[in-house]
Amino acid sequence: MADVELQGLTKRYGDQTVVNSVDLKVGHGQLVCLLGPSGCGKTTTLRLIAGFLEPDAGTIRVGDRLLSGPGQALPPEQRGMSMIFQSYALWPHMTIADNVAYGLTLRRLDRAEIDRRVQTILEVTQMAAFAQRYPGELSGGQQQRVALARALVVQPETLLLDEPLSNLDANLREEMRFEVRRLHDQYKYTTVYVTHDQAEAMTTADMIVVMNKGRIEQAGTPVQIFEEPETEFVARFLGGTNILRGRHVGDNMVQSGAIALSCARGRAGTGEVAVSIRPHRVELHTAQPAGDGRNVATAQVRRQVFLGVTRDYLVTLEDGTELRAITTTDVDIAAGAAIWIRLPPNHCRALAS
Repeated sequence: MADVELQGLTKRYGDQTVVNSVDLKVGHGQLVCLLGPSGCGKTTTLRLIAGFLEPDAGTIRVGDRLLSGPGQALPPEQRGMSMIFQSYALWPHMTIADNVAYGLTLRRLDRAEIDRRVQTILEVTQMAAFAQRYPGELSGGQQQRVALARALVVQPETLLLDEPLSNLDANLREEMRFEVRRLHDQYKYTTVYVTHDQAEAMTTADMIVVMNKGRIEQAGTPVQIFEEPETEFVARFLGGTNILRGRHVGDNMVQSGAIALSCARGRAGTGEVAVSIRPHRVELHTAQPAGDGRNVATAQVRRQVFLGVTRDYLVTLEDGTELRAITTTDVDIAAGAAIWIRLPPNHCRALAS
């Protein structure tokens, strides 16, 4: 295995730049998720790595090998990569064993080695009992396991996954997230995984790369991206957040309407500032909290929804600002009630403009 390195990677269609000077290094044995909304450039980046597209600028290297550059590109079959698509792409007329063996057959391995590898990978993916069935006889989750087995059995240098779980229902998607991570921990292939599902990225990734409008907005571990978003886009896209806007009044203090916010995280610039606080960090109180009055304001409950293990609140401040709060179920305040809210300073993050 070797590092995958993108430098200044750019792809244009006419006057539209869909991948814009992307620099990224995926360490060998690392699973990196490209995360972002539709149209952000993540799938185009993956297809550039796979060799299905040629870049207009920049390079793609695996170790010391140059795979792509302007005017030159190794074809996909010479890159030592396996790719898994949304549609599984299994041969319907072949058994599961034959589907998994297909890449090994093309490589002209001897029959005994093919049988050994196929049996091993089917056992690892918990599909050995289905070896003689056909894809149409399997569930979506089982077909995705077969697609994973087929990609892994050829022992690729790099594994590429293009939203592989998007066709599964919610329960299967959750199960397969953990399965993808388990298989990665076992085989440690260098992996680039494209998804728009934040839970998928959080579950599977060593590093999340958040993309927006063809650029990398922020890259870091799942904990870093969630707890330390650098921009409003990242804060909103990963996990959802409340944004309050105000003026920087010194010493990481932000005046937002009637509430004075002390921000222990991030760095408030001069002038207008956006402050992020996650809904599950917003505190609801029926009496005024003790303290110096910072990060505290009166509010009214507009909506309360019971969700089984949590309650989801929408509250409105005196200036009309709406905030979402998620609490435990023992916090039960009726819609229309007048309350106090507290936004703990250590969970208020000033964002880059």
